[in-house]
Amino acid sequence: MTEASRSLALGARGEQLAAAYLKGKKFVILERNYRCKGGEVDIIARDGRTVVFVEVKTRRNHAFGLPQEAVTLFKQRQISKAALVWLSQHRQLEAPARFDVVAVVLGDNEVPDIDHIKNAFDLAF
Repeated sequence: MTEASRSLALGARGEQLAAAYLKGKKFVILERNYRCKGGEVDIIARDGRTVVFVEVKTRRNHAFGLPQEAVTLFKQRQISKAALVWLSQHRQLEAPARFDVVAVVLGDNEVPDIDHIKNAFDLAF
């Protein structure tokens, strides 16, 4: 298995864990891996009446810092663009919305460490 395929598998596993975690917190998953011309969103969910755009970052350890530190301003802008497209397509532009980050650390044979950061950032342009 190449490093790139290991990284993709790690990311997919992190997204599965994040979706299960959010479901356990009573979020309703609306869509996963939403992509459009402007960007992409890992998970789109509903928390009560609020539409939540969730970026999932997964790491094997903390060697390169905390996973959530990888959600750069550039990434926030991409997520923001995709969120606006999704809201427009679903006629939800007036709905309350927010941006969350779920950071997952998957150590060897350990229980995953999941950190859910609500309102992690504001709409970015």
